Amino acid sequence: MTEASSQHYVFVLMGVSGSGKSVVANQVSQKLQTAFLDGDFLHPRSNILKMAEGQPLNDDDRAPWLQAINDAAFAMQRTQKVSIIVCSSLKKSYRDILRKGNHNLKFIYLKGDFETIEKRLKARKGHFFKTNMLVTQFDTLEEPSHSESDVLVVDISHPLDEVIAETVATIKNNIQ
Repeated sequence: MTEASSQHYVFVLMGVSGSGKSVVANQVSQKLQTAFLDGDFLHPRSNILKMAEGQPLNDDDRAPWLQAINDAAFAMQRTQKVSIIVCSSLKKSYRDILRKGNHNLKFIYLKGDFETIEKRLKARKGHFFKTNMLVTQFDTLEEPSHSESDVLVVDISHPLDEVIAETVATIKNNIQ
């Protein structure tokens, strides 16, 4: 068997750093009693050190990381009805890497404006992401187009509880 069950789904929570991906994924996974993986844990050490120095990653830095997330998505959808992965997935080419061979994978784009996310990043403590990298994140972001029918959008301008509830509803509405 090379394919995952058609009844098993992986949802990748995507968006720029500070959009709430990890917090939302943690709460949603608890509410749905399912698996959750923060893709940041799959970054090679070199990427983490580079980001800690305030240097943006390039596509060569991201390639092994994205492949590791693709592999994790494949494994998760073979064993879980619903799984959640956090990955920024800023470019369409990155999303295409994650899609490859993962036919039951969908993205949930946690969409927010620069000002909202900047405020959140400034309030963060103990995270390796530097606020000044937000400009780079928005410059890199290729917002999903209508041609990417597997991308669902959740507006993060609402209070966290509402964002979590909308994300849960979005997942429930997109599984069979």
